[in-house]
Amino acid sequence: MRKFSQIDWWIVVPYLLLLGIGIVMVYSASFYNIMMVGGTTDFYFIKQLIYAVMGLTICTLTFMMKAKFFWSQRVISVLIFGTIFALLLVLIIGIIKPSTKVNGAAAWINLGFMNFQPLELAKVSLVLYLAIVLTNKEERLMDSSWSGIYQEMKTPFIIVIAIIGLVFIEPDTGGALILFIITAIILATSTIPGRITGSLTVLIAAVLGSALTFLLTVKPFGFGKTYQYQRFLAMQHPFKLERTSGAQLSNSYYAISNGGLFGVGLGNSIQKRGYLPEPQTDFILSIISEELGLIGVVLVLALLLIIIIRIIKIGITSSENYVSLICYGIATMFLTQIVLNVGGLLGLVPLTGVTLPFISYGGSSMMILSFALGIVLNLDATEKFSRK
Repeated sequence: MRKFSQIDWWIVVPYLLLLGIGIVMVYSASFYNIMMVGGTTDFYFIKQLIYAVMGLTICTLTFMMKAKFFWSQRVISVLIFGTIFALLLVLIIGIIKPSTKVNGAAAWINLGFMNFQPLELAKVSLVLYLAIVLTNKEERLMDSSWSGIYQEMKTPFIIVIAIIGLVFIEPDTGGALILFIITAIILATSTIPGRITGSLTVLIAAVLGSALTFLLTVKPFGFGKTYQYQRFLAMQHPFKLERTSGAQLSNSYYAISNGGLFGVGLGNSIQKRGYLPEPQTDFILSIISEELGLIGVVLVLALLLIIIIRIIKIGITSSENYVSLICYGIATMFLTQIVLNVGGLLGLVPLTGVTLPFISYGGSSMMILSFALGIVLNLDATEKFSRK
């Protein structure tokens, strides 16, 4: 219990506020559509409330665990290979039962009480795995050449590429991008010489950019007919494709426009009434903008930004390189999700289906993000206590 005296309330309080806002907004965004199909209006509200309680419980239990658990190479190895197994399992399920695919992607495992998305587990697993590997090799990597880096990081790179590749072929482009950015940031903040991580990141980005350009222009293997290609078109011409692939984005624009500065009032959104599909998920910020206005959007993003800044601060001030790398990785995970979610509903990036942390409806994201916060709070409190 003494560990609670060292807890970082600058993370806990925004986290609790976001959970509360998320529960209320999921209900507001979902009740009309569920009522129109004959369901109970509090269906998504009750489920989101359960997910929030589960997330809070996971965060608390993670915080109370002994910190040495997260330093265990064996535990992290089990976690990383469990992630690979889960990613392979969703692909197999997608092949055996194509009906389980959503928008052409096989990304979920039905656990009965909820659909679990292995991608969410992959984010935290990757952070912990890279952090422990780079910490164990920090002195050998410090002055290494390209050949030295290759010899030291050959196996970890294969594992990382395998995880990102499995997510990409689901296909989940947004998830693969998040994992790539997390990897790039952790490598950049490790003891690997900056010239090497910088050159490697630019090289990989150039290859990916060239591949994307090739896909969008040549459209090989029927790519032009895929759901992913339609998302690129929707970003470029949302109103021209308003009746097809541009429906979500154009209605997101209408919602944001309707809200103005102060919004139309909680529960009074027009766009959630059959116009914006699944408004309680990745477009929930559009509903917040319509009902609570720009002020509501700024409040939500400010709370998320406080958490991110605080995590980065913990990483900077930590005397342990391992803790610092975990903090930078988890902060990147949060920030990338926010950028992709907000960028998607504004039409700045293609829609990726990435959720807004703690606000969008969903159990996998809620529990894994809560787990990630619990790790940060645990390692920070343990280090503070050890200094006394």
